[in-house]
Order: sequence, then C-alpha cells, then structure tokens
Amino acid sequence: MKIYCMSDIHGYLEEFEEALSMVLEHLEEEDTKLILLGDYVHRGPDGRGVMERIMELQYRCGQEKVIALLGNHDEWVVEGVSSIDYMNDMIGEESEDDDRYIKWLSLLPKYHVEGNTIFVHAGIDEDAGDLWEWATGDDIFTMKYPPETGRIHGIDMKVVAGHVGTGVISGDPGYHDIYYDGESHYYIDGMVFQSGVIPVLMVDTETDKYYQVCKDGVWLILPYDEWVGR
Repeated sequence: MKIYCMSDIHGYLEEFEEALSMVLEHLEEEDTKLILLGDYVHRGPDGRGVMERIMELQYRCGQEKVIALLGNHDEWVVEGVSSIDYMNDMIGEESEDDDRYIKWLSLLPKYHVEGNTIFVHAGIDEDAGDLWEWATGDDIFTMKYPPETGRIHGIDMKVVAGHVGTGVISGDPGYHDIYYDGESHYYIDGMVFQSGVIPVLMVDTETDKYYQVCKDGVWLILPYDEWVGR
C-alpha cells in the first residue's frame, strides 16, 4: 500500500490544493490512502475552506481512503478555547456552519496505524514500548513537546508526525522539507505560514520505504544529516 500524508495545513487552502495536486490522481488507484495529520485551522485565511475540502474528499473517496487526524489547534476549537478563525491576536467572525465543522473535528481520531508506521499529529509515549497505545495520554497525541528523535526502544515501528516545524527540529530556520532522524521518526510540518509549501510524504508499506513527493519526482528520504552533507 502507498500512503500519502500531509500535516499542519493551518487554513492555507491554496497551498493545500497545490499539495493535493500531486496526490489526487493516485487516490483513484487501489491500495492507496491519504492521511492528514491535523491542524487544519488557525494562522491562515481559510480554515473553513480547508475543512470543507477534506470533508468533500472523504465523501467522494470514503473515510477509509481519506483519513483525517486531530491536531492541537483543532482540539482547541472543539474545546471552545478558540474560534476556527483565530490567528495571532485576532478573532474572526463566526459562521452559521461552525457547529458542523466543530462536530466533524470532535469525531477525528488521534492516531492511525498502518503496517509498522504510526501516524499522529504530535507523538506517542515512547517509554511505554509496545504498550504505547494504552499508555499515551490524549495530550501527548496532539501536543507532545519537545519532539523526540532517535530509535524507539521496545517497538520496531516508525512515527510520522507534524506539530513542530522541521526548521525547529533540524535547527535550521530555513529548512522546511521532511525531517528524518535516520532511526524512527519522520516529521513533516514544513511551516506553511513561512515557507508557502506543504510537504507530501509517501509511505510504501510493502517495501517499508519513505519518499518525498515533489512536482519533479518522488525521492527517497535520507536522514537529515546525510541530506545536508550532500
């Protein structure tokens, strides 16, 4: 199976459509899925438009084909901490459809497992080993910080997450591609509000290989240290 995934769209509908343009034709194929790792709202201009687009894709392709996970910004909306349009210190006007969006967000799962890959917005309790599903608190799934790198002991699995920008994780503010630590973690939040780009990761579960999907091709993802050393 080939799984395409993105994270941290944050209301940037135009950039989301650009990323989707590299994926949609593949969703018509068998054994493919799209997994979205959360944070559909806040920062950008059209959180409602992003959610509407995802809901439309789920209706057209099926929720087993297009899987949307919950992010911390989405959770804040569900909990009433902030509005859908919250951006910096500004509160946007409410829409008559907001209850529908909030209900949709409230039903989103916090993680998804496919093969030996855990897809999640922020992270898992890695100290729990093979008991991670039961030991990980809801706040860890959506808000874990700081992000962990290195091998996950006790389970032979990879984690694909967003939440923290790859420029932060790598220590290079100008880096907005996918970050692979060379062991167990792939981070895919390219900080679209700075970079204007939403990275697309493709997981081939049959070969256990991970690729970055770009307009000019599909490239095997190397560990960050190897990538910057080329």
